Amino acid sequence: MHTLELLLDEAAELAVREAWRRLAQAGLPSLAQPRSPTNSPHLTLAACPELTAPIRWELAGVAAGLPLSVRFIGVIRFERPVSVLAWGLDLDAALAGLHRRVWEAVASDSPSGTLSPFHEPGRWSPHVTLGRSRRAGAFAGRRVSELLPAPPLSVRLVALRSYDTGTGALEMLEPRR
Repeated sequence: MHTLELLLDEAAELAVREAWRRLAQAGLPSLAQPRSPTNSPHLTLAACPELTAPIRWELAGVAAGLPLSVRFIGVIRFERPVSVLAWGLDLDAALAGLHRRVWEAVASDSPSGTLSPFHEPGRWSPHVTLGRSRRAGAFAGRRVSELLPAPPLSVRLVALRSYDTGTGALEMLEPRR
């Protein structure tokens, strides 16, 4: 699968990495490890089996609209199918529109049933993951928000990339010129 991800501006990336560090220091699941170029704070928009030429064309148009300013809304948790602790993002009209364009691009040229329903417009919950665990309830009953730095109020989403989960390759998706 090829994930489609938006990267954060430098200040927001540093804040997320600090949150990762504090969670790890407290013995909680964190994305602080492993240290690699693929492990950087990001917002996942969708995933598809292949980045075909039509998908790439549409994504180049999306990339041309960056950067995009958004706001963190605080700590959120998911239990689907793993425990996730994240900073949620405000799904304003601009972010919803960008996400819809990405979804329509991948849905238009991907085999039926290959896309995650969690990424569908109307079901997608924009967030930047801070910690993840296969153990259900890993963050339940913990006062994790007290451990974390306050998220930045304003964040800029600055670049679009794809991560190939099969090969581990990262690709920056360039804007259409």
